[in-house]
Amino acid sequence: MKFFSRHSGKEEAVAGTAFEKDGTSPMETPNTLTPNRLSEDPNVAAASHADEGKVTIIAVLLGAIASVGGFIFGYESGQISGFLQMTNFKARFADNGEFDAARQGTIVGLLSAGTLVGCLASGWICDKFGRRYTISASAFFYIIGVIIEITSDTQWVQFAMGRFVAGLGIGALSTSVPMYQSESVPKKIRGTVVASYQLLITLGIWTAYMINWGTKAAYKNSAQWRIPNGLSALWAILLGIGILFLPESPRYAYRMNRVDEARKSMARLNGVSEHSLLIESEIAEIEAKLEEEKEGGDTRWYEAFTGERMMYRIILGMALQAGQQLTGANFFFYYGTTIFRSTGISDSFITSIILGSVNVGATFVGLWVVKNCGRRVSLMWGAAVMCGCFLIYTFLGHFGLHDPNSGITQTSGYILIAFTCVFIAAFAMTWGPLVWAVVGELYPARYRATAMALATASNWLLNFLISFFTTFITNAIDYYYGLVFAGSLFALFWIVYFFMIESKDRSLEEIDTMYILKVAPRKSAKWTAGDQVIGSDNKEVNPTSGLFVQQEHQERTATNEPQSSV
Repeated sequence: MKFFSRHSGKEEAVAGTAFEKDGTSPMETPNTLTPNRLSEDPNVAAASHADEGKVTIIAVLLGAIASVGGFIFGYESGQISGFLQMTNFKARFADNGEFDAARQGTIVGLLSAGTLVGCLASGWICDKFGRRYTISASAFFYIIGVIIEITSDTQWVQFAMGRFVAGLGIGALSTSVPMYQSESVPKKIRGTVVASYQLLITLGIWTAYMINWGTKAAYKNSAQWRIPNGLSALWAILLGIGILFLPESPRYAYRMNRVDEARKSMARLNGVSEHSLLIESEIAEIEAKLEEEKEGGDTRWYEAFTGERMMYRIILGMALQAGQQLTGANFFFYYGTTIFRSTGISDSFITSIILGSVNVGATFVGLWVVKNCGRRVSLMWGAAVMCGCFLIYTFLGHFGLHDPNSGITQTSGYILIAFTCVFIAAFAMTWGPLVWAVVGELYPARYRATAMALATASNWLLNFLISFFTTFITNAIDYYYGLVFAGSLFALFWIVYFFMIESKDRSLEEIDTMYILKVAPRKSAKWTAGDQVIGSDNKEVNPTSGLFVQQEHQERTATNEPQSSV
């Protein structure tokens, strides 16, 4: 076998493979090939792509149970908007029965402050104790925050601090859950599974809205808010216990030298034999990357910035995660009550249910988008649609909603409602689920925990700033606040276009190689390893698998192994 080396400018022979057999060379099998040898073998890699495994029950369960972490965040976020409107909650914690902007912003915003701290700490914890145990511990830590909240009597500071403690657990979950999912499930469903985290966030928000609506009508005492608040612990218990019955991330297990565990987990999740070509190829990719990392010695935290093309990817990941907040989705939910009131719907709980229902329904469509459409085109399309909605929303809201003579113009209100729903649908189908999937694929295993923690922290930082300051800003500049988000969406469109590669249906190791090779984002969807076989530092790349390989083929050209041309 031969392939063209751009390093030498000529064809060079590569050793015979398990699929080449004649009288002069023994037949090799996947079990006799070493990981490094297998990773260099284009025929083995090609065969592994032909046998992509099955969508197994255990893989689906892993995605569903881990995504309960998203449900917890959505539920905690969704319930607070209802609490702030409940008479008993306001009587206990508000000043003279109404919340001022500072107290409301503190109660809402401290959850995001806690998540920021939690996600920054989670990277080290994930690497030290494993993905599963981090998820389980985070769920039970969240329960501590719920207990602090639910035992609050009249001290609003205690309730706010309970949300901060709960946020520590949610922040750790927001890093560990997508990391665990992206490292574990087969690549054919990886995007859908990681995006299910966002789906469960929307389901959590919607569930909180519905329960709040029911308890508000049924109770006049503290049961209004304590019942939905207490149910938060139930979801965390299900996650904290359920995750322990699932396998550890195969990539994490392999890095901890638990090779047999990694092989068995990977086989279970893919529904194939432990020694199938698919598993041998996956193990070979992991081993090749691990050996390459070992050459650099032990990993220090700052190497997440100095590693090959890592600063580029960390900035990109932080931009995408911050961008998810800068789309302005939370702004629309905040202003939803005002918009719907213009059409005669004055009950803010009904308003929340309508917006939440659109969010959930569109997120189901978003799972199809993640599975069948490219990451780049979906994010760009979503940014363009949302930018247009915000421009219409801003100028129509400022100039057309209020008539000087008759007050609120109902027709303009209906138009604003329509574009609010279009915006939420576009977000739920694109930037909502896709950002979690893309960031989960962005980093090599060596730096993944630290890099994902930093990226997710940018999301929570913007979440905190928006939740705390929105009340003050909208009081000052009204609908013109929407121009901030419209401008952000315009910038996000071009950030994706110029800087983010297409990662759909590629292994995590192949994605890492593409970034190191500086594959042009605009051409990345059609890129194959054969397009560019020389990487940085003149490392040669296998033209089929897309992995860096050693130059052992130069030694094997002198052997009597059979050769064929590619």
